[in-house]
Amino acid sequence: MRLDLKLTGCRALTMDPAHPAAHTIGIWQGRVAGLDEQVADLPAAETVDLGNAVVLPGFIDAHTHLAWNGRRTIDVTGLTTVAQVVERLAQAPGNGWIEASGYDRRIMDRPLTAADLDALGDRPLYLADLSGHACVVNSVVLKQLPGITSDGWLTENEQLAARSLRLPYSLDEIVAELHESARQVLAEGVTMCAEAGIGAGLIASSPLEAAAYQRAQLPIRVQLMVSAHVLHPVDADPADGISRAIDLGLHTGFGDDMLSLGALKLWTDGGMMARTAALTEPYAGSDNAGQLADTEEFMRAAILDGHHAGWQLAIHAIGDRAIDFALDAVAEAQQQRPRHDARHRIEHCGLVRPDQLERIAALGLIPVVQPTFLWAYGDDYSVIMGEKRAPWMYRGRSFLDHGITVAGSSDRPVADGSPLRAIEFMVRRRSSGGRAVGPDEAITVEEAIRAYTLGSAYACRKEHVLGSLTPGKLADLVVLGDDPRTSDAIADIPVLATMVGGNLMAQR
Repeated sequence: MRLDLKLTGCRALTMDPAHPAAHTIGIWQGRVAGLDEQVADLPAAETVDLGNAVVLPGFIDAHTHLAWNGRRTIDVTGLTTVAQVVERLAQAPGNGWIEASGYDRRIMDRPLTAADLDALGDRPLYLADLSGHACVVNSVVLKQLPGITSDGWLTENEQLAARSLRLPYSLDEIVAELHESARQVLAEGVTMCAEAGIGAGLIASSPLEAAAYQRAQLPIRVQLMVSAHVLHPVDADPADGISRAIDLGLHTGFGDDMLSLGALKLWTDGGMMARTAALTEPYAGSDNAGQLADTEEFMRAAILDGHHAGWQLAIHAIGDRAIDFALDAVAEAQQQRPRHDARHRIEHCGLVRPDQLERIAALGLIPVVQPTFLWAYGDDYSVIMGEKRAPWMYRGRSFLDHGITVAGSSDRPVADGSPLRAIEFMVRRRSSGGRAVGPDEAITVEEAIRAYTLGSAYACRKEHVLGSLTPGKLADLVVLGDDPRTSDAIADIPVLATMVGGNLMAQR
């Protein structure tokens, strides 16, 4: 046997308990052919000495937004006054819609209003909140939203109504956005992403969105979560027990190792940043307890129908009230039609009461967490949750101690997408401001790496081919300039190269 590539001189943490460390990795036809003595004597078309660099399985981002992240809009990130934002927006080129992003109402001198934006003229203007769960629009947009009374600040379904006026984006636009994001994630060692909601809903870009991913032929692996909003009635045989599906009965698992259908994406509440995550008790210092995303009847039907149609479910639930709803609905779905190894997921799983941990474990649910939310926004979130609830946010240790698989993700572009940044927070549990956020939820470096490799692979039903450097699995890996297990600055470790399917791409 002649290998395509042999990597030597590496310190590999394989995440495979059968062979936890390796110094030589053999690659053949895009897969790991063997480790160390299994390939040491085999010839290779190319041999690369990594100079004692650290090698890990490629990171898997189990919840991200590639098209949204790659979209070129006017960026107002970090601006703190109405005057600054208006001045930046006044620089919008061309005609038609003015689209902007990065607005953070929490840091403004005062909330931006439609009246402020009207000074910029009669072009429709949509300014997205940093959270993705709110926006500010001008009066031109408000006039096209009958029944909505607002000063320009819109959240959740009202926001979706405003955004829908701009849709759809063209396939060419989406393809360009995807390639921009693919370059970013590869530079951070990410080899696979799960796109969290295409076709309809808050994050969708076009009803033809899947075609953009096919056309793009990205250098990373992508799994597409389909929005539950695209489920529609089907005239299936009554014996199938499927009342709603997407066309042709497609569901989780269709596709190949580069592009496939993942979970059905559902929303049950909003977000902490926009103060719309649904809580059982109000946000500290207020009478606002957030909101559910839709009627309980509508959301329960989507969960039951998706489960019956064979989908893995990815249920957005951030607040503890939304998590209660998700747990009840999944339990009902499993009672109606038991499915072994359904691997339903809770996206974010942001505020988990102690009594909810056992239910999550018993139902086999997978929390798909975004640790960098607390690195970036932990100071603010701790204040709005209060002293009692702050330690319950985006848990780590409690999940693992209950036997719950944890999957790592970013929700890019809402927060920093770097897995190394997230791993550092999972270990240190300190915000960017230095605040300890749930320090008892800290986990070890290897446990954090597992969340971004095997954990995310399991959440995406790909652990048989990804997540560890195991002979026979796909040859996806990342080469690092230091060992996260011994580094004092994990987030700053340089990514030297990323490999997808045996193709080693050095970073600039």
